[in-house]
Formats: sequence, C-alpha cells, structure tokens
Amino acid sequence: MAKLYSEKKFLNEMQPKEETVKFLLNYSKALSVINYKKMKFEALLN
Repeated sequence: MAKLYSEKKFLNEMQPKEETVKFLLNYSKALSVINYKKMKFEALLN
C-alpha cells in the first residue's frame, strides 16, 4: 500500500485547493491555545 502513495501519479492528484490552504491558514491565525495549570483551553478569536 505504501508504494501506491509514493508514485508520482498519486502525488499530482493530492494537491490541495487554494481555498483549502487559505481556510487552514486563517483558522490557525485565529486559534489561541491557553495553558492553565494542567488544562488547555482553545479559543477561536473571530
């Protein structure tokens, strides 16, 4: 199975759309993780 994913024909098909990349970058910029003692809080700053 690993050989299938390493072939060039599959690598060309797995390119993300520009919209997807922009969405993930914007989401990561807005995400804030706050560590308090042993807890983690995630806040989405929109």
